[in-house]
Amino acid sequence: MSHTLEESPNARINKHVLDRYTSLPLPDGKIIATYIWIDGTGENLRCKDRTLDFIPKKPEELPVWNYDGSSTYQADGSNSDVYLTPVAIYKDPFRRGNHILVLCETYRYDGTPMESNKRKHCKEVCDKASADQPWFGIEQEYTLLDSDGRPLGWPKNGFPGPQGPYYCGVGADRVYARDIVDAHYRACLYAGVKICGTNAEVMPSQWEYQVGPCEGISIGDDLWMSRFLLHRIAEEFGVIVTLDPKPIPGDWNGAGAHTNISTKQTRADGGIEEIEKAIAKMSTKHERHIKAYDPRGGKDNERRLTGKHETSSITEFKHGVAHRGASIRIPRGVADVGKGYFEDRRPSSNCDPYSVIDAILTTISLNE
Repeated sequence: MSHTLEESPNARINKHVLDRYTSLPLPDGKIIATYIWIDGTGENLRCKDRTLDFIPKKPEELPVWNYDGSSTYQADGSNSDVYLTPVAIYKDPFRRGNHILVLCETYRYDGTPMESNKRKHCKEVCDKASADQPWFGIEQEYTLLDSDGRPLGWPKNGFPGPQGPYYCGVGADRVYARDIVDAHYRACLYAGVKICGTNAEVMPSQWEYQVGPCEGISIGDDLWMSRFLLHRIAEEFGVIVTLDPKPIPGDWNGAGAHTNISTKQTRADGGIEEIEKAIAKMSTKHERHIKAYDPRGGKDNERRLTGKHETSSITEFKHGVAHRGASIRIPRGVADVGKGYFEDRRPSSNCDPYSVIDAILTTISLNE
């Protein structure tokens, strides 16, 4: 690790001191619940803890809570309370035992969803499209940064060698901080997130993991929880995680959240025809999708979707079999068997998965 990392206050703390306290027995029936939500940026997460005197079986049993929205870019100080409505429960890999992580939706005092609460509308769309049994998998790319904001392990006054040896790489000159990746993988599996794989990416210090297949809204819940776990674990190592879709300008790969989609119809025999129909529908809604695929209505993806570095141009819609420069790729294996799924390569790494799923299902299932 670089010298800067040792200067990170989080990396300097002796973690073994905490063990003396985490081993303290708690009073009978008491558990700690960490409430987690998306703040006003639409891409950052916040959390806070509370004690419960029961073990909830489902989110509806949990109390609605609130927080100061004026400190999360979501309200002004004169009317700052924002309500947290629990929607999904996960096991807590940090405290273990019966302790839980609670994903929440955010609502104003009058019961209307906050602008950053994309889940509520997405859930309505998923419910309307449920007969199609949509399955999703998302490939989440991210970059690890040192405490000075440079990619972890990069020379302080220069650049590493050009891309080529790093993708799925092995060795200290090719891979940085596999510890974080392994810790995150295990934590996701323990928590109940449907993580299904991970690999080093094309740019050094860039990684990817995959979540899915999940049906409907659960892909968004699992992806947001996986992001929380990633930031929280990296925090302990004194490393920063960025989901910026183009963290380093120039001849370096950007970061996406490629989204794999299938329905009951595309998975059935002859499903390739249904895939072609879905892609044809999506081709007429390219602008709508680009607007939904990053938190700034397409501005973030402008830096990434250039037609280079395995991307399609943001201004044109292309599709093809096994084509990594296309907007939508049909995997070679799917074309061979004539059924399965297709991949939308446009969503940015910092997208809100609820917005992405909402747009896709509105186009291919609801025909709107």
